[in-house]
Amino acid sequence: MRGFETGQTVVRRDVHRSGRVWSEQALRVVDDTGEALVTACAPGAQARWPALYAQARAQEDRSVRTEAFDAMATGEWELEGAVWQETELLVWKPPTAWFSVNAFYTSGGLRNWYVNFEHPTRRTTNGFDSFDLTVDLVVDPDLTRWEWKDEDEYAHVRRLGIVTDAEHQAVDAARDEVLTMLTERSGPFANAERWAAWRWEPAWPAPCLPQPPPGEQRVAPKGG
Repeated sequence: MRGFETGQTVVRRDVHRSGRVWSEQALRVVDDTGEALVTACAPGAQARWPALYAQARAQEDRSVRTEAFDAMATGEWELEGAVWQETELLVWKPPTAWFSVNAFYTSGGLRNWYVNFEHPTRRTTNGFDSFDLTVDLVVDPDLTRWEWKDEDEYAHVRRLGIVTDAEHQAVDAARDEVLTMLTERSGPFANAERWAAWRWEPAWPAPCLPQPPPGEQRVAPKGG
């Protein structure tokens, strides 16, 4: 499959092992090389999230996030439209890695790095698929300090069987890989100053999702 063009709109989807979509996010391509697909979004970018997850974000209620994971485990959830807010986001995703490196920007510049542990990329006609595995690493802008995030939720999805033993082993190996990248300043961190200075291209409108086919708004996978 040929690479994506800079400025092109693509869709990142989180796809449950049942094959059903858990979330969608519209992004624009910054760069597409053999090393990584680099994408970005800005306030106003369209997304679709599980209704319970959207509720948890709006209410800042982590107990509702737990309900969203419980819904995933039972195979019953709904998607609803959402809009990215507040920050600009840059995503560096190597094709075979079990993680992506994200950078969040405010009007003051780079706020923090954020490593999301997830499935390797599967290219699609409209973008790429992955699947968020819950645990994350938050890194200071100057790369001098980091801390793990959502370990409790990761333990919960492990208990629910959402993250399998094989996926857990892949995450453990990816954790070590990311910590090595940080200490050695390799991968995207080799060009940390360049990425820290990145800004959203003003000529780019906020990316939009394609219209979903009729009936796709309600997502209720069988099993899971």
